[in-house]
Amino acid sequence: MLRCDVAIHGAGVVGRALALELASRGFDVALLTAAPAAGGPDLRTYALNAASVALLQRVRVWAQLPPDAATPVLEMRIHGDAAGGALEFSAWQQHVEQLAHIVDAAALEATLADAVRFAPRVHVLDADAAVDAPLHAWCDGKHSRARERLGAGFVAHRYGQTAVAARLVASQPHGGVARQWFRAPDVLALLPFDGVARGYGYGLVWSLPDERARELLAADAATFEDALSNATGGAAGELTLAAGGARAGWPLMLGRAQRVAGPGWVLVGDAAHVVHPLAGQGLNLGLGDVACLARVLAQREPWRSPGDERVLARYARERAAPTAEMALVTDGLLHLFASDLPGVRELRNRGLGLVDHLTPLKRWLAARALAT
Repeated sequence: MLRCDVAIHGAGVVGRALALELASRGFDVALLTAAPAAGGPDLRTYALNAASVALLQRVRVWAQLPPDAATPVLEMRIHGDAAGGALEFSAWQQHVEQLAHIVDAAALEATLADAVRFAPRVHVLDADAAVDAPLHAWCDGKHSRARERLGAGFVAHRYGQTAVAARLVASQPHGGVARQWFRAPDVLALLPFDGVARGYGYGLVWSLPDERARELLAADAATFEDALSNATGGAAGELTLAAGGARAGWPLMLGRAQRVAGPGWVLVGDAAHVVHPLAGQGLNLGLGDVACLARVLAQREPWRSPGDERVLARYARERAAPTAEMALVTDGLLHLFASDLPGVRELRNRGLGLVDHLTPLKRWLAARALAT
């Protein structure tokens, strides 16, 4: 039986990043991995903020990503519905080089997998391997099987929506501009991504009512592209499906564990909290968990073990506010923009225009997204 400081269950982006971050701080880590599920190509793209990029730089993964796997976002344009209203953010207003990076999910996971194989303090084991460790960190996703056994509880609200992902090529350059449409009852995001077509590619995340999502996932390419054209009004040019027209979908929900830590265990990432993807902050929250947990463990008193309940309570307290705040923001925005009542529609579009003219408020909102 392997003895180590921390056993990490789950080898997605969050689990592998946690293993590397802890190893860099001198912890011996066991990373327990399950065989990957069979399926088609991974069409997901992640919007990583500055804090997440800094973490990946610290563990020496960021520079190892393949060319075109990460595309900088220089501007963000948020569109209201047909009644008007728009909000724009730019990197120069924030005095930063970029607002975020759009990263290929499969490339990031593969680069992290290579990194952990060569990390001197990380032991990669099968998921059912026996490990003796004072702390078990569960990074096994939103469907975590450990929560019930640990008594963590999980409160979930299903939105009745499905996120549809695809890769697109546009007829005009993206210019580093990410675009998002809030249209009752759907939310559509075009994320500039050079891994599809340099200067002309996008990653699509389209949150739709379940029935409409099923229709579009089953539709032929021409029908899907027509729906995209109607939704975006041609603002990004003519959009066509890449990757052989492949599309993927997954159900959306809001969820949080009632306890994220206890004696000898901790929940990290989606195992602890799940938010709507409309703000692109789900993985950023998970990597924020990683940075916080590693720091708290490294700064613990010498006589306390990594699994000490008092140490883990510090992590839980520190992450409570950021995760609750993001859940409140995403859920509130979704309900605001899902309403098709004329008065609400007019109010939200006026609100977008008002915020767009309030530079200090815009900078505060953007700064929060960059640092979460």
